[in-house]
Amino acid sequence: MANLNITNILEKMTGKDKDYRYMATSDLLSELNKESFKADQDLEPKLTITVLQQLEDASGDVSGLAVKCLAPLVKKVGEDRVVEMTNKLCDKLINGKDQHRDTASIALKTIIAEVTTPSLAEKILLSLAPQLIKGVNTAKSAEIKCECLDILADVLHRFGNLITKDHEYMLNALLSQLGSNPASVRKKSISCIASLAPSLSDDLLAKATLQVVQLLKNRGAKSEITRTNIQMIGSLSRSVGYRFGPHLAETVPLLISYCTSASENDEELREYSLQALESFMLRCPRDISPYCEGILNLALEYVSYDPNFTDSMDEDTDEEAKEEDDDDESANEYTDDEDASWKVRRASAKCLSAIIVSRPEMLSKMFLEACPKLIERFREREENVKMDIFNTFIELLRQTGNVTKGQGDIDESSPRWLLKQEVPKVVKSINRQLREKSIKTKVGAFSVLKELVVVLPDCLADHFGSLVPGIEKALNDKSSTSNLKIEALVLTRLVMASHSPSVFHPYIKALSAPILSAIRDRYYKVTAEALRVCGELVRVLRPNLETTSVDFKPYIGPIYNAILGRLANQDQDQEVKECAISCMSLVVSTFGDGLERELPACLPILVDRMGNEITRLTAVKAFSVIANSPLRIDLSCVLDHVVSELTAFLRKANRALRQATLGTLNSLVVTYGGQIGSSSYETIIAELSTLISDMDLHMTALALELCCTIMVDRKSIQNVGLAVRDKVLPQALVLIRSALLQGQALQALQRFFASLVQSANTSFDALLESLISAAKPSHSGSLAKQALSSIAKCVAVLCLAAGDQKCASTIEMLKGILKDDSTTNSAKQHMALLCLGEIGRRKDLSNHVQIENIVIESFQSPFEEIKSAASYALGNIAVGNLSKYLPFILDQIDNQQKKQYLLLHSLKEVIVRQSVDHTGQSELQDSNIEKILALLFNHCESEEEGVRNVVAECLGKISLIEPKKLVPALEVRTSSPAANTRATVAIAIKYSIVERPEKIDEIMYSKISTFLMLIKDSDRHVRRAAVLALSTAAHNKPNLIKGLLPEILPLLYDQTVIKQELIRTVDLGPFKHVVDDGLELRKAAFECVDTLLDSCLDQVNPSSFIVPFLLSGLGGKYGFFTCDQVNHLV
Repeated sequence: MANLNITNILEKMTGKDKDYRYMATSDLLSELNKESFKADQDLEPKLTITVLQQLEDASGDVSGLAVKCLAPLVKKVGEDRVVEMTNKLCDKLINGKDQHRDTASIALKTIIAEVTTPSLAEKILLSLAPQLIKGVNTAKSAEIKCECLDILADVLHRFGNLITKDHEYMLNALLSQLGSNPASVRKKSISCIASLAPSLSDDLLAKATLQVVQLLKNRGAKSEITRTNIQMIGSLSRSVGYRFGPHLAETVPLLISYCTSASENDEELREYSLQALESFMLRCPRDISPYCEGILNLALEYVSYDPNFTDSMDEDTDEEAKEEDDDDESANEYTDDEDASWKVRRASAKCLSAIIVSRPEMLSKMFLEACPKLIERFREREENVKMDIFNTFIELLRQTGNVTKGQGDIDESSPRWLLKQEVPKVVKSINRQLREKSIKTKVGAFSVLKELVVVLPDCLADHFGSLVPGIEKALNDKSSTSNLKIEALVLTRLVMASHSPSVFHPYIKALSAPILSAIRDRYYKVTAEALRVCGELVRVLRPNLETTSVDFKPYIGPIYNAILGRLANQDQDQEVKECAISCMSLVVSTFGDGLERELPACLPILVDRMGNEITRLTAVKAFSVIANSPLRIDLSCVLDHVVSELTAFLRKANRALRQATLGTLNSLVVTYGGQIGSSSYETIIAELSTLISDMDLHMTALALELCCTIMVDRKSIQNVGLAVRDKVLPQALVLIRSALLQGQALQALQRFFASLVQSANTSFDALLESLISAAKPSHSGSLAKQALSSIAKCVAVLCLAAGDQKCASTIEMLKGILKDDSTTNSAKQHMALLCLGEIGRRKDLSNHVQIENIVIESFQSPFEEIKSAASYALGNIAVGNLSKYLPFILDQIDNQQKKQYLLLHSLKEVIVRQSVDHTGQSELQDSNIEKILALLFNHCESEEEGVRNVVAECLGKISLIEPKKLVPALEVRTSSPAANTRATVAIAIKYSIVERPEKIDEIMYSKISTFLMLIKDSDRHVRRAAVLALSTAAHNKPNLIKGLLPEILPLLYDQTVIKQELIRTVDLGPFKHVVDDGLELRKAAFECVDTLLDSCLDQVNPSSFIVPFLLSGLGGKYGFFTCDQVNHLV
């Protein structure tokens, strides 16, 4: 039935009336777009023939619809039909009438864009490519050649890798067109070769490059052909990226030579040469290294290339600036329609930008050589070039921020220090640009200042006064565009947010009027930004309540009225509404003591905004700001309503709203707890109980924090305590059994139990019993290790909060469990040990006689989890009193050989706690630290890998506490004759490299190479340990290793190769099993490369890794290890 309908449509499409043809073609398009449409074998040829006929329809509307039909048609007919259509269209393109050529070209592009299957793509390519190449070679019309090249570029870009056997033939044909007379053909040929290049083999790519280079070496060639060949070189490098690296030795000197020797009028040749060099910098960042200096000098020379104009480039003096009339014409208004030197300057600026982006190690040099030149060129007379100069300087600032993030500016050779020295010149030059008439120039100038403030937040403290006139003019001038106003406002906001308030006090009068005026601007984006600036202005006027150096009272009224006008207006953009709410909350929280009369009118509006779904979240945050104000703003007129609304929000599905609501309620309870009724608290607590779950631990943490705040503030109200006990406690006891509980949620849960026992509404004994019961195995099995640890932590916090007496009785109870010899109590003993450890870490247990011996007795248990818990408990008890228990542990390690592994774990707990918390650090040092080190180093050669790993972690963590002593000691042992010792040392270094800054870092900068060079050790276990240390350094502190990578990377890559000497065959009788002892090492090496691709991509040359290491890894038995590397490289 459907096919009959299509047949009728096809008949109407061939009718004489163009309206009927149009409607029929439209109907066909609708049918083809239906998923259910399917053409049978008889209908397919009719469809394709009719649609192709419609492409030549005299009516443009009909032929346009026919083109649209091709996209769905390709997916509805067989592959042979699609190939047939492309052949016919190609024939029309080459041999058809001129008026039908454009339609045939569009139709071909449409079909090619819709091809998705490799089989159809290959058929089309095999059929179409020879015809298009023939058209390129034989067509007399340049227009036909261009159309053929255009289609061929599309085909090769998408499917060029499918017919490698024809690459050489196509490449030769296309290269021959680079000498064609029409420039359009040469341009299209360049594009076509660039599309083919990524699919070419290295040999063919080298052949193409060599041929173009040979043509360039012929200095007698026509200038337009030379320009084409230079463009071809640039396009090739952009297309193939790092693969062009081997050809830079020939091309770079050639391009620099052409650039410097070109005639004065040949600006395009210089432009194309600089564009190619820019491409080399970006696409071949490693191979271009030897030529960076020359390219930089060339770019610096030509960034000011302007042979038709002479300007001393001396900056205006301050007096000249004051005398300059606003209506003066710019001194640089030289114009010449035939002058193309601006193209050279623009290309040079972009080349400089490429150097800045690709060579972060040259930043200091760029500040010494390029920065002054760029600042000087801010006076560029061609506006488009000036924008590129601005953008290049912004890129220099941005890279400085990226590379030096977290570093100081003390070193006089560092980019940040050098930039700081240039700030006065930058501000002076930018000020001159702010006096220009061009809006575009002023916008660019503000963009430079914005980036400058982001990189050096306090850099304009001494210069802001000189910028105020420019900001004022941008905001007040009638000719200013909205974009200019926004840029000026954003700069003002950034400067106010990053500088001391005192910097702005002399200019508040000058700035406040235009800022408040901008709040009334008709364009919503200007208004929104002005409100944000106003928020910063409020902070500047009154940074604190104690002292103020400016009389802010005259400004309160105008600021309040300007914001109120926007706050009360409902008919405006959402962004403006949100900014008005946020700004008003800042005004109320900062100036509330001067707005007592106005608050009864203002606060209800904010409450009303809480009822609007669009502004609800912002209004909730606004009340949080007000509640946190040290002025204790009087909210009595709205407090009950606000609390009621917020309580209702806890039931909403919007997670961000619930999160903000919990924070705001917390602030309100802290500040206004006495004014909130008991019934409101009970309702809040009931809602909080529904939020406590391991499904959302962050929300759980916030809910528990609020619960604690309520209990601490209202512990005298019995109903509140009862509500918490009845509603929240059951949920907390469910949560504590979760294996997912960790981080802030776990900390909040600990505070919850402490607050609950202190509220005097729930007995300690009942809470302790509940926690102990929660640790009991359920019918589904025993609890996860993490859940038992969480319960033990909560028991410890509960005991400490209940007081010494309750704590002592609990410890005695736990000791009693351990003294019970019955093995049926293994779960109880496990829990008792964990609880003792957690209590002992927080409190000195030396008053409890022989507790250490009671704990160590559990080392004899037949259950591994109890032995592990006992080791953990002993270590943590020692943390509570190092002077007593640490010597005991050390003595036991010396005398109890069978218990050494567990005792070392106890020692590890002591050391790890000291390295993380730094509590008791001096006590650990005063203890016999030399004995600890001697003991650990003696166990470095242990045959048990588990013992060596514990020793390594202990050494690594001690090195965080005593780096000057440990690092040299570890360094000496890198040359130990024992392989186990060398491997242990490497793993110890892995544990010493943590994410947070440590005092070991300074020492490690000079020493880490000794440890990482163990990657070339003769023992595979040592090499693997060194690879793991390198991977940790790359992840946590990449700056430690970046300078070493050129030497280390080849050694690392070598670890990814399958080593035949590490492969052995094990004879198992009936069959033989092949064992690869190098597998774990190769896996670690690939994972290390994966980490380096994340953290040090600028130091890793993909070409040196892809061939042959990554390819061999992909082809091996364990190729799945390298999938991440492939994704990163792609």
